[in-house]
This record gives sequence, C-alpha cells and structure tokens, in this order.
Amino acid sequence: MTSIHEDTNIGYVKLSIRSLERSLQFYCGVIGFQVLKQTDTAAELTADGEHVLLVLEENPSAVVLPERTVTGLYHFAILLPDRKELGIAINRLIENGIAIGQGDHGVSEAFYLSDPDQNGIEIYADRPRSTWQRDAKGNYIMGTAPVDVEGLLAEAGDERKSLLPEGTVIGHIHLHVNDLKKAKAFYTDILGFDITGDYAGMSALFVSAGGYHHHVGLNIWAGKNAPPKPTNASGLTYYTIVLPNKEELEKVADRLQNAGYSVEEKHEGLFVKDPASGAGIVFVV
Repeated sequence: MTSIHEDTNIGYVKLSIRSLERSLQFYCGVIGFQVLKQTDTAAELTADGEHVLLVLEENPSAVVLPERTVTGLYHFAILLPDRKELGIAINRLIENGIAIGQGDHGVSEAFYLSDPDQNGIEIYADRPRSTWQRDAKGNYIMGTAPVDVEGLLAEAGDERKSLLPEGTVIGHIHLHVNDLKKAKAFYTDILGFDITGDYAGMSALFVSAGGYHHHVGLNIWAGKNAPPKPTNASGLTYYTIVLPNKEELEKVADRLQNAGYSVEEKHEGLFVKDPASGAGIVFVV
C-alpha cells in the first residue's frame, strides 16, 4: 500500500452558516480569528494575516440539525503552538461565557465547544511528540482524563490577547461516518493515510500522515448507516488536504481515479466526495 506523503496536512475548513454577521462576532470576537477577505455573504478567516484557516459562507435558510443525527462534521480542531497560548485562548472563552467541555488525551490537552450553528470545534495544544506512546498494535495511547485547567491558566498568567497567535493551524478534522469499514478503505487504502488509532471499542478510527496522532478522526457516533447531511443544512461544505508538491497531488488523483472515484478540477483544487461522511475534500498543493 502506498502511504500519503509524510508532509501532508489539513489546510482550511469551509462551513455553511446562517448569519455571517453572527458567525464573525463569534469567530473573530471570541475565538480570535482575523478577517482576510470578506464579501456580503462569505469571509475568509486567518490567524497570521496570510493563510486561510476557515471559510464561512452564509445561507440564511440553512437548517441547524440536532447533534449526532447525520454524517459530516463532528468537529474541526484548531491547534495552538503551545500550552501557554492554549491557556490564553481558554481564558478568552471563559470571559465570554462560552460553554466548554475538555479532555486530557495524553498526546494533547483539548477543549470542546460549538459555534452559533452548532458546528463542533476543538481547541487544543499538543504535548511534545517524544512523550506520545503507542500500544503493542501501534495505536497511540489516548484517553480522556480531566485537564489540569488551573495549571493551564496559571501558565497564561495575566496575559490577555484578543487574537489567535501566529503558528495556529487546523490540526485535524473529526467526522461522523456511516460505516467505519468504508471510511477505512477510503482514507487508508486509497488516499494512503496511516492508521494511528484503531479504537474499535470506541467505534472510532484515527488516521494521519507522517506519524501525527491524527489528521482525520472517523466515528459512527451518529449511528451506523446515519443519513448524509442535507444540502440545505449548516455544517461542513468541504475541508482541504495540503500535499507538499504537484507530483504528490497527481499520485493521489491517480489512486482515486483508479478506484473509480470522480475527481473534479475546481479553482480551489481537486475535489472529491468522501463516501463515508459525505464531506467534500479538496486536495491542494
């Protein structure tokens, strides 16, 4: 099996939302993004003033569905450069009265919240890769223990920032799928991601490039054979997978076409639909 190139990463996430004004207040005023480009109905958001991390597209008639009822986005994950920056970001959420969940996963410390359209978000910082541990089967050992919130906030101290720091990226994306076998075949056999966590007991599968703990999380927590997200619902439109060069892009395109997938050239990049989650994926260089 051919592995996807080790320097592959997640690029940006595009969401359909009901009100651009409301979402910008949340994503810029609370989360700390900056607007890079904006029209009447859409906005590109950034952390460093250069790279797009989130695209919002307004659809005022979008239906907001109850959680865990369809395939598609479970959450997208904003990765901060270090623990201190995570503490600063969490302080900002607390001061804005945002409801947050949390989990210490061993490899990372993470906080969970939803945007005004119930799109799931994780904000996290990784522990040093040298501390990550694998079990006998090669799966990363990840649990969900309580985060040392006091220690985290102490690290931030009195420092307050209204913006996300440079070095912030989309670390991973986590999807509800209708069938884990189908998802595994697509992400590992065809795209070439490596399995980093086959957590059958949790009905979840984590895959990545280059030994990262996960670039894509896949679960059947919305139910096996869950229906796809309707086109008129808010949520994930597509996410991008960034390959290091054109040659690697062509290799992935060939594998998809040889497996019978329809690959469409769009101005954003090469577009394909994930068969298990219904999400769009755009491959870019």
